Amino acid sequence: MIRKAVIPVAGLGTRLLPLTKALPKEMLPILDKPVLQHTIEELVASGIDDVTIVVSTRKTLVQQHFAPDEDLDLRLRADGKVAAADALLGVTSMARITYLYQDGPYGNGTPVLNAARVVGNEPFMVLWPDDVFTSEVPRAQQLLDAYERTRAPVLSLMPMEPEESHRYGVPIVREELGGGLIRIDGLVEKPKPQDAPSAYAAIGGYVITPGIVAELERLTDRHRSRPDGEIGLSDAIHRHAAEHPVFGQVVDGTWWDTGNALGYLRAQFAAALAHPEYGPELRKLALGDQPHE
Repeated sequence: MIRKAVIPVAGLGTRLLPLTKALPKEMLPILDKPVLQHTIEELVASGIDDVTIVVSTRKTLVQQHFAPDEDLDLRLRADGKVAAADALLGVTSMARITYLYQDGPYGNGTPVLNAARVVGNEPFMVLWPDDVFTSEVPRAQQLLDAYERTRAPVLSLMPMEPEESHRYGVPIVREELGGGLIRIDGLVEKPKPQDAPSAYAAIGGYVITPGIVAELERLTDRHRSRPDGEIGLSDAIHRHAAEHPVFGQVVDGTWWDTGNALGYLRAQFAAALAHPEYGPELRKLALGDQPHE
């Protein structure tokens, strides 16, 4: 059973500059909650409430958001704003959050390896908060179900258009097993469309096993996994898949990449249109009607 999760948030957010120069991209709002809170709520809804967040010294707003604020709580309750106080209490108490500062070479494998040394010798989930899903069954739960079925590393997958292959890791498909579960033989990182081994993109959700962590350790011992010196999680997964079972789960739901401007706007609009109060007014605005004051 998977009991713990890791969320890397130490990245620079360069795709959203200058907005993310001071404001962490993980704290950008989707309606009234930051993206990172949506990710943690997804984990909690899937039965995981032990979360390690890998941060950098630039991301102090993350800790502030999830930290208790007794003075604010007392003020809200004294002013009769009990619902707001209860909502904030829910934010600070919904999960057991541990913070870990990233240490080591750049690359998305580094925060995973940092956290693994704290999590211990057991499988754990990794979610990047750039990726927001709306689905009947949470994306995290779908990955957990796939792990229970396979007892092996699992990647979240989504169908992609061929021309988008240069943006993602693309799995080498060995066998489709039904229910969206796929046995894979490795990952090709950001291939050209003509070189893509499948029509699926590996996106920000994983069940990581000790075998993957061991591959990250070996890559670190070599001081790099890529010519630029980065330690890549996809490289570790690819190496592991050469000798061990690795699976992908095609996520049933709608996905937005909030790490780029267009994806973020799409996620914001979709959430607003689905809101019972805001949605009807925004639809009127889209049809050219004037909003009501």
